Amino acid sequence: MRPDSADFDVLAQPVARPMLPVRVVLAAWFFLLLALLGAMSLGWNALALLFRPVLPARFARRIGRTAISDVYRGFWACARWSGLMRMDAESLDVLRTVPGGMLIAANHPSMLDAMMIVARLPRSACVMKGALRRNPFLGPGAVLAGYVANDATRTMIRDSVARLQEGCQLVVFPEGTRSPSPRRIHPFSRSIALIAHRAAVPIQAVVIETDSPYLAKGWPVWKIPPFPIVFRARLGERFDAAGDPEALSARMEDYFRRELRP
Repeated sequence: MRPDSADFDVLAQPVARPMLPVRVVLAAWFFLLLALLGAMSLGWNALALLFRPVLPARFARRIGRTAISDVYRGFWACARWSGLMRMDAESLDVLRTVPGGMLIAANHPSMLDAMMIVARLPRSACVMKGALRRNPFLGPGAVLAGYVANDATRTMIRDSVARLQEGCQLVVFPEGTRSPSPRRIHPFSRSIALIAHRAAVPIQAVVIETDSPYLAKGWPVWKIPPFPIVFRARLGERFDAAGDPEALSARMEDYFRRELRP
């Protein structure tokens, strides 16, 4: 049964359009936040370039994941303080104490949701697009942390299973791309259930709710959105990966469609 969403509805109450001088100030604050995130990301990725050749691989992955989580957690703290963003993802904190590997599957309405999940889970890594893994803002740190590129399906499955068997909490978006809208999803990739089946780990559903268009499909990073930007991540069902992966993938897709139904 879906939980009561009254708290989220309160957070997401529309805000009256401010007067022009106020909008200019809000835009300036917003771009300052983005610049801060860029500086924090570049700073850590510069350090990651130095660490990668000298640290043992498994130790490097542990350090890399914790550092990325800390960077994003610091950014969200600044974003909340600014009043421009409201993020509610504390329900994910209980996963920190869950031992062993786990697939964390979420819908993907925005590029912000991956940052929100990783910020709460210092043992997490992501399956990400190869182009993002080669991005200078993200690439060196992602490689150090053992993030998995999705360029080739067979390699992605192999690397994902290896990370899970190390005890990683692997964040995946079964749609493979951003959702068409906050309340609609693309068909799920069957490879996600196959990864969990081969690694013999559960799949934890995380449902992302938002009314913000920011960084949705086709929304550029520099375009000013309506404020405040409100996101909520809540824990959903935990799926056992035993059995037929194709049937499991279909159950997961049906579950998310029901949870996101208006």
